[in-house]
Amino acid sequence: MRVTGEHLTVAVRGRRLLSGVDLVAEPGSTVGLLGPNGSGKSTLLRTLAGLRDPTGGQVRLDGADRRTLPRRTVARRVAVVTQQTPADLDLTVRDVLLLARIPHRSRLAPVTTADVEGADRAAERAGLPGYGDRAWSSLSGGERQRVDLARAFLQDPDVLLLDEPTNHLDVRHQLDLLEQLASSPVTVVVALHGLDLAAQYCDRIVLLARGEIVAAGTPAEVLTPERIAAVFEVRAEVTIGADGRPDIRIRRPS
Repeated sequence: MRVTGEHLTVAVRGRRLLSGVDLVAEPGSTVGLLGPNGSGKSTLLRTLAGLRDPTGGQVRLDGADRRTLPRRTVARRVAVVTQQTPADLDLTVRDVLLLARIPHRSRLAPVTTADVEGADRAAERAGLPGYGDRAWSSLSGGERQRVDLARAFLQDPDVLLLDEPTNHLDVRHQLDLLEQLASSPVTVVVALHGLDLAAQYCDRIVLLARGEIVAAGTPAEVLTPERIAAVFEVRAEVTIGADGRPDIRIRRPS
């Protein structure tokens, strides 16, 4: 599914969080959103997801205005993982995973054996075998993150919108997740902090600062030493590998 944001503007109490942002995510591509804190990454993702209405502009899914599509259709095709998942839900891990299947069942249909088996397989793939009956509130931050990501994949979407999904994950699980995203046929838009991870796994980068796009293109086009210095206020050594992707080493400003 092709995802586009056209001239997106978001303002809250007179303060602009996004100003005329354009974004294109081609079917099956992985687009990384980068920028310092407060740059507008989360606001852009929440706007693409329909969790925040833009003040101006529109979001299109395969050319259709997102607001004109039935909610159930969008729920089936777009999965969202935010940073604000409550930690005190009175649910088990299996219950959280089964939320992914709600858009695929008729309204009064009960949970099926296949649904339960799928949820347990998803937990196992997330590295949490036997966790189905564990209370959500008993999990660590990293475990909750892995379950929430497994829920998104279990939804079987065409689009994944992910806000800082590597937070709380150890290095191995960060790499496992990004490998999974990069190899997936799903269209992915993901906000990341790590420039090196974005350079390694994203097809395109959208670099934001103060609610505006500074640059958009391939990792090699966007992540130059000059641009990194201007946006993040750090020095960077950038070398281009044999695969055409930048290798980035960050240094403190002199």
